[in-house]
Amino acid sequence: MKAGAAVVTIVIALIALVFVMIYINGLNKVVRLHEAVGESWAQVETMLQRRNDLVPNLVNTVKGYASHEEELFQEITRLRSQWSGAGTVEEKIEKAQAMNSALGRLMVVVEAYPQLQASQNFQTLQAQLEGTENRIAVERRRYNQAVRAFNTYIREVLGSFFAKRKGLTEPQPYFEAAPEAQEVPEVQFE
Repeated sequence: MKAGAAVVTIVIALIALVFVMIYINGLNKVVRLHEAVGESWAQVETMLQRRNDLVPNLVNTVKGYASHEEELFQEITRLRSQWSGAGTVEEKIEKAQAMNSALGRLMVVVEAYPQLQASQNFQTLQAQLEGTENRIAVERRRYNQAVRAFNTYIREVLGSFFAKRKGLTEPQPYFEAAPEAQEVPEVQFE
């Protein structure tokens, strides 16, 4: 009889150990997913900062050819400083989307100046900006994948249980294209 009681005790202890391991794994998973979102956002910010570092050179190059576009240049400068001063991820996403729109308008202006397009300095800057925009797109996709994994997990039955235990219940924002990205830019040659 004592051997049977020992087996039952061992079985109960193993079952309890399995539940403790599941609990710890669930808590750790929500933390790993949350950290992946943070890491992915840091990569997006790095690429956005790279773009913001290129923008003044690009604007100054275009200014020499299109000095009457001062309003656009001021807007780009304003957006660049607003992005740097944004505190939350949501604010930074909003400012980055506005910068995308302004840079798109700048590239439309450039199309009206063939001499500018032929400038080696401009071509180099444009190639760097295009490469950076591609990197931003890749990092934005990775960030959105991390956000999707985290947001999905905290909405699942067990995931929400573990997220509540860790205080990580707020869904993370996606970095989506700005609504004006759907619009076709208008090109006007003067």
